[in-house]
Amino acid sequence: MIADALAGGFADPAIDAAHAFRAVMDAMARPGTIRPVAGAEPPAPLSPAAGAVLLTLCDTDTPLHLAGSLDDADVRAWIAFHIGAPIVGSDTCTFACGSWADLVPLSRYSTGTPEYPDRSATLIVEVPELTNDGAVLMGPGIRDRAHLSLPEKDAFRANARAYPLGLDFIFTSGTRIAALPRSTEVL
Repeated sequence: MIADALAGGFADPAIDAAHAFRAVMDAMARPGTIRPVAGAEPPAPLSPAAGAVLLTLCDTDTPLHLAGSLDDADVRAWIAFHIGAPIVGSDTCTFACGSWADLVPLSRYSTGTPEYPDRSATLIVEVPELTNDGAVLMGPGIRDRAHLSLPEKDAFRANARAYPLGLDFIFTSGTRIAALPRSTEVL
């Protein structure tokens, strides 16, 4: 287990993190756009894309919640070595990572306050596949309409209605990511 925890981080941390950060920012700025992200090889069941997002956005001051099967000893050891993020409960996290079934209900996560809407959680949702079909998306960063395969629609519709409060979502599958900021309307 210790040897596995030491492996799988970015080979060239500065360059790989910059590429991953750009992919995440592009995905957030253009909801529904699927982007490749590479460089991380975390232990299963954490996907390479989710590992790259965690390596890029989390650090020792970032409370992280691991949901369901991702809350295992190998993943915890990898995060402890490469990121140092404290593992916390869903009610106090800044980031949460897991499958959709393991992350719901969304009411467990902070959606910010009217004074500080940025104090909300970002959920990294591991999905089996990301495709540009399914739910119709509209809003900032989308020219007319975009499409994204979402695990459901109602939760994301309710989330958008709470704007400027709400949760932000990063979907990961294999080595690909897509994002759904709280400002995006799901039809």
